[in-house]
Formats: sequence, structure tokens, C-alpha cells
Amino acid sequence: MRSLSKPFALILALTAIFASLAAPALAQSQQAGGRVVLVLPFDNRSGNPSLNWVGDSFPDTLSKRLTSAGFLTISHDDRLFAFDHLGLPAGFKPSRATTIKIAQQLDANYVIVGSYNIANDQISIQARVLSVDALSLTAPIEDGAPLNRLFDAENAIAWKVARNIDPHFNVAEGTFIAAPGAVPLSAFENYIRGTNAPAADERIKRLQAAVAIVPDYAAALLALGKEQYTVRNFPAAAATLAKVPHSDRLALEANFYLGLAHFNSANYAAAEQAFAFVATRLPLPEVVNDQAVALSRQGKDGAAFFQRASTADPSDEDYHYNLAIALFRRGDTAGALKEADAALKLKPNDNEAGSLRAHLSLVPAGTKLTDSATNSFSPVERIRRNYSEAGLRQAAFQLDQMRAARMATLPPAQQATEYTQLGRDYLAQGLLPEAEGEFQSALTADPNSAAAHVGLAQVREASGNAAEARDEARKSLKIQPSATAYLVLARLDLADNLLAGCADDVSRALSLEPSNTAAQALRQNLQQRGQSIP
Repeated sequence: MRSLSKPFALILALTAIFASLAAPALAQSQQAGGRVVLVLPFDNRSGNPSLNWVGDSFPDTLSKRLTSAGFLTISHDDRLFAFDHLGLPAGFKPSRATTIKIAQQLDANYVIVGSYNIANDQISIQARVLSVDALSLTAPIEDGAPLNRLFDAENAIAWKVARNIDPHFNVAEGTFIAAPGAVPLSAFENYIRGTNAPAADERIKRLQAAVAIVPDYAAALLALGKEQYTVRNFPAAAATLAKVPHSDRLALEANFYLGLAHFNSANYAAAEQAFAFVATRLPLPEVVNDQAVALSRQGKDGAAFFQRASTADPSDEDYHYNLAIALFRRGDTAGALKEADAALKLKPNDNEAGSLRAHLSLVPAGTKLTDSATNSFSPVERIRRNYSEAGLRQAAFQLDQMRAARMATLPPAQQATEYTQLGRDYLAQGLLPEAEGEFQSALTADPNSAAAHVGLAQVREASGNAAEARDEARKSLKIQPSATAYLVLARLDLADNLLAGCADDVSRALSLEPSNTAAQALRQNLQQRGQSIP
């Protein structure tokens, strides 16, 4: 089987620290079965080869949505790795036996396979879930829609798959369908074709077309920026990657490559800023290392960051080597010599580390790398250019598991408070399925959480389910009046042209929070329509 990435191994080590604090909950989570899912391209049954791109789109959409449902999905790159390792071409259609081999290669617990047909601008979809552990295949899971609503149909299939794997999954289907990411079909087609084209120029051309149609298409911007970086068009890559909003989940990967693009253009201050953005959210050692390298290129002391990277992953010789140089710049020759020895112990044939060690052994104690005695010797810290998307997702998945295990040990009211805050954070980012999952967890812990009910009301409102949004808002108000709940009702009343009811809701919201800007805006809207406010 494929070995775990370093970030995953590090997170697993951290998990052990929490095990004694949350052992019962962690054991229960483990008994629930694995949640690693591989989605394969769906088979085209339309007879039209020009529609093969639709099959390639299923792993992209279903993986994103299943990730939001709490599963760990396997990336496009890891899938290609498994195909290559087994000697299979990228477009190979595996048999059931080969599918199991691929899944075992990637430690997947489930594989999603399927097919689709397109006729008269309608798509019909069949998906099946292969349980690798039980060696069983489900009955077909079906859905369909007009082709221009392909994204909705794929989200609906993803929801049914999630419910099939985990019958306790309690996020509504409408929330999945309303999840962000939908773009015009032409933009989606260009994005999928662009990420799967065999040649770099075709990939760039397709991705540029997708971005031309939807300028803020984050997934296409990231893919395009990475392609531009790969062909060493660093200014173009930086300009493209900088357009991915910091609030988007893809911002971490985008900013890692943005940092590399700036670094390769010798814009070290901008590179440091990009790496710092990633490091503050998920401080993987390679990111912290690169932040330190960017600092060093500006003549600043990066030793503390190099130390963090080396402590997080002491098995990587590059981090010891970089720390040795940084300590040498400080004049800490003893510490530098120790780190150079550590690097050589890990990789004895590292010529640069050997030269550094030899030089350190010749200079007087306290010598700084910038001293005149070292002018002929100018080692530079090593930047890491590999970003493991799978490693990041593995790390985030494990952190979620650790968080859930810790929270299970808390009193119900505190669990509800923490889950609700997480739900609000997701809601602020427009991540509806993730937000609903947290609010539902809060209500499982404490059914009388007013904040969780109003959060769920906001999710229902955003997904277009007005009746359930009203119901949840009213449940919240019965427990504890809040401006947020009254504003949900006010917006729903306004949408139904129930101006008097809206005015009453706004009045109640303002009585609780006179400075609430949303309530003030609604009051002004009503007044412009000639509706008085109680």
C-alpha cells in the first residue's frame, strides 16, 4: 500500500497525545468504520465521445461534496499514482477486481463507480458504492436533471452516496444541491477538460477559457496558476493565484504556489506573506520552512521558523541543513555544527551539508556566516517546492477527528456552543453542507440550543427551504429571542411581500440589537416602500 504522507504521519502522532483525553469517543469513531473514499470517472453510455469530459467531472464534484460530508476523499493525483503504480494508463476502465486493487493501493474503504447517459439535453446517472472492506457492491443509486444542471445532479448523487455509506448522515439533500461552486456548463466543461488534458498548452488554453467565462472561478484559477507555474511563467502564475479569495478553501494551496511564484521572481517579501498566510492556518513543516527561506532572502533571521519545521519533522535533512545555516548567520557555530551533523546523519551523501560541516569545523567559535572570514563560502537555505494537497486534506481530516473526539468529552451545552461557532464560521464562508453538519451536531448534543436552531434556519434560508427556515427560526425564538432569528423571519416575510409581518420582525430585532446593521437596512427598505415600523 502507498505509504502515508509526512503531514498525515505527523497528525497521527498528534492524535496519540489526545487519545488519553478522548479515548472512549475516539474508539467509538474508529469502530464506525473507515471513511476514505475513492471516486473513479463515470462511464459514458451516450455513445458520444465528445461527452467523455462529463465522466471526468464526477470525481471532482463528488470528492468535494463528500469531503464536506466528513469523508476523506482521494485526490486526482493520487488516483493517477495508483494507476501508474499498477501499470495502467490514465484513461483505463478498470474491472471490479482491478478497482479493488486500486482501492487497496490507496487504502480506500469505499470506491464510487458509475455511468451516465445523455439524451435530449437530459443526463441520467447511476452510481454504485463498492465497499472494499466488505467486498460488496450496492444497488444502483440514481438521479438525473437537465444537462445544464449537471452540478446539481452530481451534488444530489453525492448526497445519496453519503447517506448510503453513513445512514446517520443528517445534512439535507437541498443543502447539498445549494452548495456553492456551480458555474455555467461551458465554464465547467473547460475546467474539467483543462485539468485532464494531456498537454500543458491545451490545459492552459482550456483553463483560461473557463476563467474568461467566470473570472472568480476559484478552482479554475488555482489549476491555471499551477500550470503557469509549472511552465515557469512566474509573473502570470502570481497574478492568477492572487485572485483566489482568502476565504475560499483552495486559498491554502493557491497561496503556497503564489509564494513559490513570487520567490522565483525574487519578490521575497510577497513570498513570505503568501507562505505566512498558509502557515497561520495549517503550519505544516514545509510551509513554515519556506516562510523562513523567504525571510532569509530578505536578510532577516529565520532561525525560529527553521527550528519549528525541524521540530515538527526531525526526519527531514533539509530542515536541519537550513537551521544550521540560520544559526551560522547568528554566530551560533556550535548549534550550527550540531544541525549539520544531524543533516548528514540522515543523508550522509549530502555534499552541501558536508561542505557546511567542514567549514564550520574550521572557523572560530562565534563566527558569523556574514563575517569577512566566510566571504568565499555562501550556502543558501533550501526551499521546498512540493505541496501535498492530499497531505493537507489528510491533516485537516485528522484534526477534525481529533476535535470531535475532544468535544465528545465536554458537557452537552459546551459541545453545542463549540459546534455552533464552527457552524457560523462555515456559514460565513458560504459552506452550507459543512455549516449544517455542525449545527446538527450541536442539536444532537443539546436540542434546546437556540443558537444552533437559528443557524440551521439560516442554512435552510440559504438553500431555498423557506418553510423549514421559518420552523427553525421559531424554535429558536421559543427558547431564546434573538435578532438573528427575527431577521430570518423578516427576510422570508419580505420575500413573500408580507410587509406588515416583516416590519414587526424588524422592530423586534432592533429592540434586541438597536445597532444591528442588517435590521437597519431592512427598516430602510420597508420605509421606502411606505411601510411603517412598529
